[in-house]
Amino acid sequence: MTATYTDIRPTEYGDLVFAMASSQLLSFLLLSLLVIFIHPSLSSPDNNITKAQSHVKPKKVNLSLYYESLCPYCRSFIVTQLVKVFNTDLLNIINLRLVPWGNAQLVKSNKTITCQHGEDECYLNTIHACAINIWPDLRKHFNFIYCIENQGLHVKEGQHSDNAAAVWKACSARLGMDQKLIQNCYDSGHGRKLLLQYAAETNDLHPKHLYVPWVTVNNRPLYDKYDNFISYVCNAYKNGAPAKGCRSHSSKATEEKSSFSPVCYVDS
Repeated sequence: MTATYTDIRPTEYGDLVFAMASSQLLSFLLLSLLVIFIHPSLSSPDNNITKAQSHVKPKKVNLSLYYESLCPYCRSFIVTQLVKVFNTDLLNIINLRLVPWGNAQLVKSNKTITCQHGEDECYLNTIHACAINIWPDLRKHFNFIYCIENQGLHVKEGQHSDNAAAVWKACSARLGMDQKLIQNCYDSGHGRKLLLQYAAETNDLHPKHLYVPWVTVNNRPLYDKYDNFISYVCNAYKNGAPAKGCRSHSSKATEEKSSFSPVCYVDS
């Protein structure tokens, strides 16, 4: 029996090859579109940038407090006003810095530090500076400073009193903060160096501070309206949804509040 086969002419063969190539190309294109649909970031480098930017945290408002430990108005502000930042979600939109120098002065002739409320104040300013350095976590060093200020230490003339040391040691014990770290910071002279850094920062303020508490929001002083700092912070925050703590602090309230908060003026 003679075998038979189908005779394929050249033109028909070319048509067949073209059809097969077209089918493969179509399959490739469909597969490529599917990959791009599932992974759109592969389609353009710009998409990768957008995705990365979507995870960037909103920029916070810079809030700084320039203060001294024994000014009664600084004490009152820390204990009754600034603490509100930690009792609400305001901390989510604020970068808070505490700068314990205030109205102190450096005597260039003998390089001694004099403080407005005496030796106790210089001593406690240094203790505050040490705590901020040893425990950079804001909540931790604020709790320590809050505890000291909340004691309402009375100003005494002359050398810093045993009472001043007893107050911060009681606070460190209560909060589980190693007293030896703070004491070593003070005794070694490192606390003094930290304090002088805060002095340089305070002296470089523009405009110059006139009194304490001196509160700035994004480097702009609030002057004697510092008690209304939350309204200024909320108005300055422009990145994302406002904090719940801002709901009762409108821009209108900022403009309307005209009362002046008490201060400790720089000695002339």
